[in-house]
Amino acid sequence: MSDEEERGKTHFGYESVAEEEKAARVGQVFSSVARKYDLMNDVMSMGIHRLWKRHTVQRATVRPGMRVLDLAGGTGDLAAAFAPRVGERGHVAICDINASMLIAGRDRLLDEGRVGNIDFVQGDAEALPFPDEHFDRLTIAFGLRNVTRKERALAEMRRVLKAGGRLLVLEFSQPVAPLRPFYDAYSFKVMPLMGRLIAGDADSYRYLAESIRVHPNQEALAEMMREAGLERVEYENLTGGVVALHQATRF
Repeated sequence: MSDEEERGKTHFGYESVAEEEKAARVGQVFSSVARKYDLMNDVMSMGIHRLWKRHTVQRATVRPGMRVLDLAGGTGDLAAAFAPRVGERGHVAICDINASMLIAGRDRLLDEGRVGNIDFVQGDAEALPFPDEHFDRLTIAFGLRNVTRKERALAEMRRVLKAGGRLLVLEFSQPVAPLRPFYDAYSFKVMPLMGRLIAGDADSYRYLAESIRVHPNQEALAEMMREAGLERVEYENLTGGVVALHQATRF
């Protein structure tokens, strides 16, 4: 494509689509998989995603009375862990653009009796429905790669953080070289097959595998965070770089 043709385009997996089209198509993916999302995460990662999220919660060092935003919070794994840590004086907001994911998360947390200090908010990461400098911590787990304009979303995350507040981004990334052939085979052969057998949707899981490959790698994402005005940006690889946890602070 020429530069002119590329303007206004973005990735939907390996496909190039108009920016305004991506959000709707991502929405269709998650509406399709919402009710099987937690089960599929357990099956596809062999339960390791729970360790990645637990590590993120520990790194967040959330304390009683804090306000926490779990962005693209979906079915509420991180929010469920944060709620008892912030206590009655604190507050956790789950914000997700997809209503089906929010409903699945709300139903799950209600069934678990987790009520009182958790709110569910439908909103776009590129235009967060929260005031400036509102949150002490902001987490986004496996959601940033689905955002159309990541630079806008990162700027919004900085905006809603208090001075001294911290952002934690848990996301699939680029594994170390020896793992890549095995990871590719698993992603493009096994994941769509499991998607078809368990969730009845191979295409959505094929998209998810492709979306990981076009997401910025560890260093590129760190630089994007710096460009958004965040400081003390650092990252650590988990499971050989299959996943990376980026952290940054707003000053």
